[in-house]
Amino acid sequence: MKLKKTRKSKRQRGNTTYGHGARKKWKGSGHRGGKGMAGTGKRADQKKTLINKLYGNKYFGKQGITSRGTARKKGKTINLRDIQQNIDSLLKKFGKAGVLNLEKYKVLGEGELKTKLTIKAKSFSESAKMKIEKIGGKIITTKSKDLEIRKKVEKNSEEKEE
Repeated sequence: MKLKKTRKSKRQRGNTTYGHGARKKWKGSGHRGGKGMAGTGKRADQKKTLINKLYGNKYFGKQGITSRGTARKKGKTINLRDIQQNIDSLLKKFGKAGVLNLEKYKVLGEGELKTKLTIKAKSFSESAKMKIEKIGGKIITTKSKDLEIRKKVEKNSEEKEE
């Protein structure tokens, strides 16, 4: 009966890895990317599943206060070229009584308009106004309409006071 077990290292004499695969794997926690949460940076493929289980996708990327960046224009815009290319579908969707109703859009003058139209929009660029009127079309702005109503109300109130 054997009382003392021979050590593994004694049996592995002459073998550099001692049953641990590559030599570098047994040195410490380097093969795993560090102990604990070490090595869980942006490109930590070996621990990505662990992190996603524990923290979800909020672990990677920027958190908290970051640079503000540039403010984007929030208003919708449409070019004359786009109106000309999609005139049939736009008239079906937004057209009533010969008026193309684009109240939420600002019309820009890029491109050419070939058909005579009455366009109602939030606002127009100067080049768009010139191009539409050159063809013989009409422009209706929703902002100027509000101003006209205000002026009429003010005139009426002044006449009543007199």
